[in-house]
Parts: sequence; C-alpha cells; structure tokens
Amino acid sequence: MWMNLLLIFVPIAIALELLAADQHLLIFIASSLAILPLAGCMSHATEQLAERMGEAVGGLLNATFGNAAELIIALAALRAGLHEVVEASIVGSIVGNLLLVFGAAMLVGGIRYPEQRFNPRGARSQATMLILSAVALILPATFEAVEGKTAALHQLSVWISFALLVVYALYLLFSLVTHPGLFRSAYEAQSVGTDGEEMKANPSSSGRALALLATATVGTAWVSEIMVGSLAPLMRDYALSDIFVGAFVVAILGNAAEHASAITAALRNRMDLSFSIAVGSSVQVALFVAPVLVLASHFLGPAPMDLSFRPALVLIVILSVVVTAQMASDGHADWFKGAQLLVVYIALALTFFFLPR
Repeated sequence: MWMNLLLIFVPIAIALELLAADQHLLIFIASSLAILPLAGCMSHATEQLAERMGEAVGGLLNATFGNAAELIIALAALRAGLHEVVEASIVGSIVGNLLLVFGAAMLVGGIRYPEQRFNPRGARSQATMLILSAVALILPATFEAVEGKTAALHQLSVWISFALLVVYALYLLFSLVTHPGLFRSAYEAQSVGTDGEEMKANPSSSGRALALLATATVGTAWVSEIMVGSLAPLMRDYALSDIFVGAFVVAILGNAAEHASAITAALRNRMDLSFSIAVGSSVQVALFVAPVLVLASHFLGPAPMDLSFRPALVLIVILSVVVTAQMASDGHADWFKGAQLLVVYIALALTFFFLPR
C-alpha cells in the first residue's frame, strides 16, 4: 500500500524532536505524515481481526478501534492541557466524517456510477443518533450560558457522559445483535455463505493482526505526543485559532483511515458501507470518544474538561447533522450531493481559518 511509504516519517519525526526541538513546523509536518500510515495500519489490523472473529465480535472490534487514532491524539492533547484543541478535534471529527468523508465518497462514487443507493432505514437510525449527539452538546452549553462555568457544570458533563456511553452500548446491541439487518446492505447479504457459516479464525493470521494492532497503537501514541507538543508554539507563531487547528487539521489526520476506506467502498459501489464508515464514525466520536475524554480528563491533564463546547462548535455540529440527514433521507447518492457536502465543509474551514486567534 502506497501509504506505508510514509512510515519513513516515523523515525524522521522522532529525530527532529530529539535533535531540532525548536523546528516546530517541521516536527508537526513530519509527525502528521507519520500518523497517516500508523492509523492506516490500525484500521487494517482491526479489519483483519474483524473478518476472522465473526460478525458480532468483528463489529464490536470495529466499533471499539475504529476511532482509536482520534482518541489517542486527543488524549495526548488532553495531557498537554489543550482543552480547546480537544473540543475542536471532537467536533472536527464529527463534522469531517459527515461532510468531508461522506461528501468525497459520494462525489468519487457518483463520477463512476450515475446513482448509488444505501439502506434508508439504517441511515435514518444513525441520523437519529447524530441528533441525540447534538442535543447532548447543546444542553451543557445552555447550562453554562444560564449559570456560568460552575462545579455543577462539571457534574452535569460527567453524568451526561455516562448517559452517552450507555446509549452507545445500546446502539451496539441494536446494530450488532438484535437488528443487524437494518445496517446490512444487499451486497453484504449476498456475500454471506448459503450455509450461514462465518469465517473461522486463523490463529497465525489473527496473531499477526494483533501484533500489528499493538505496534501501530504504540507508534501512534508516541508520534501523537510529538505532534501535540508542537501545536502550542505553532499556533502562537502562525496566529492560528485553536478551533481551526483542532477541527480542521488534527481531525483530518485522525480521519485519514476512514476517508480512504469510505472512498474505496464508494468506488466499488458499496455505498451502504461507505455511509456506515462515515456516519458510524461520527456516532462513535460523539457517543464514545467524547464522553471517554471527559471522564479521562479527571485523571489526565491540569484540569477536568466538560461538555460545554463553545457556541460556534455546537453550531457547526447542528448544521452538519441537519445537512447530512437531509441528504441521506432518501437513500440515494450522486456526485452532486457529494459536491454540496464538500462546499459546506470548505466554507466552514475558511470561516474558522480567518477567525482571529
């Protein structure tokens, strides 16, 4: 895979951190390029394990490790006390998956195929989860606007985080165990063997996949620490806002694996899979990654983080959810819909790029 060539930037990033610690831009570029193949390796290893562990366990693996790169990068930023960047990266992951990843997949797939279809019932179910996620962000922000940033706000954020984790567990139960047919495309249904047998796990292949997953996870954690260490001086030197860096730089790096997978699926006319990757990843970030980070902040970093995101961040989540839900409501995809989503994403990115620091 061509992306594996970028692994050369792993030792380059480490060397720059040790030998040229004041070259913040070079360190950021090298570490960012190094994260891309490492995230790809994590995604590939997870897919290999999922194929060999059966549908239910495989789905759980994908749900657990699908956004591991984003979570690792955010934890590193959390330890560094960059709460604003963490909040922006959470929102950026949600928005990036909905607008950039899904939009690019529809555009590329629509150029090859005049019209593509996906399961509208599954799409509506995931869209409902996204609306729930938006509500979970609105409530703490509203509470802060009324009462201010008090201890009660942190308590509210903790309880909402636990509630989101419970909802996410129920979502996994619904999508993987009780109603998997809602999220399965016709392509996937036909690919299941007539005898209904699942692929048996090959111990040797599973062992290699586990080793790759462990190695890539450690590498991602190490390089993420290097990248996050260069963020604060980089934002200071180039007068970049933390919203832009978190939502449109850090989030894109974490979403690289999903972006490639969603486009590949669209090129194979598997729009159900492409939609599931993009929107399912957003659901996971909102219902799993965000509450985990809020709870982890009580043990990492200088101060706990809450779910009261800035109004601008809450607004772009709401806009992205509404636009994507409208686009996906009929179960049809074409290149023009993809172009529309990309235009919305570019407009948001430009807005926050010119936002004063």
